[in-house]
Amino acid sequence: MTVITDEIIRAEGIKRSFGKGSGAVTVLKGVNIQLSTGRLVAFKGRSGSGKTTLINLLSALDQPTDGTIMFNGRNLTAMSSQQRDQVRRTEMGLIFQSFALIPLMSAYENVEFVLRIAGTPASDRKAAAIEALDQVGLKPRMHHRPFEMSGGEQQRTAIARAIAHKPKLILADEPTAELDSKTGLHIIKVFRDLVEQSGITIALTTHDPAIMEIVDQVYELEDGQIVSHT
Repeated sequence: MTVITDEIIRAEGIKRSFGKGSGAVTVLKGVNIQLSTGRLVAFKGRSGSGKTTLINLLSALDQPTDGTIMFNGRNLTAMSSQQRDQVRRTEMGLIFQSFALIPLMSAYENVEFVLRIAGTPASDRKAAAIEALDQVGLKPRMHHRPFEMSGGEQQRTAIARAIAHKPKLILADEPTAELDSKTGLHIIKVFRDLVEQSGITIALTTHDPAIMEIVDQVYELEDGQIVSHT
């Protein structure tokens, strides 16, 4: 049974180690976080601090070595691989710094393709794809392919793809890293609008200090641990 709470993610005692024995490297060391619904949250820290590993765990792309991750009242860490895949496809949206668009598909086709994977009925996919592209201001460009778009337009396409199936949570790993500062700030404002208009929760990793002024919460990681939370 699904338990609906105001808390979309709770991670307790999260540890992630790679390797075995004396050669093991511990990337996360007992991390605790709590994300409420309808919030824009940033994980900041230097390269190697554990930000990307944490995003991979929260998105069920990876499993912690120890600890528990609750998503919308359910224990992600206790689920089978198939169950985690289903949750990620239908209730989460992922955004990467490399955009990860399919080059030969238009913006519309990239978004519609992800809706197919999420199991959205064929009768609903067109309207959902167009609505998502419209939300990020790309409806007039929806028939353009990635090579015909700017970096900012490609990232907005990636955002549309992530929100089209109306997920409860979006996780973004350095979504502005490949963009200039002005375009990057515009992308964060798109996130801000999505949070305020749709009530979605967005958690992102970043190095950009300007972003800290726009988000609701900031978790700072250092050497695999949360060292501050504001």
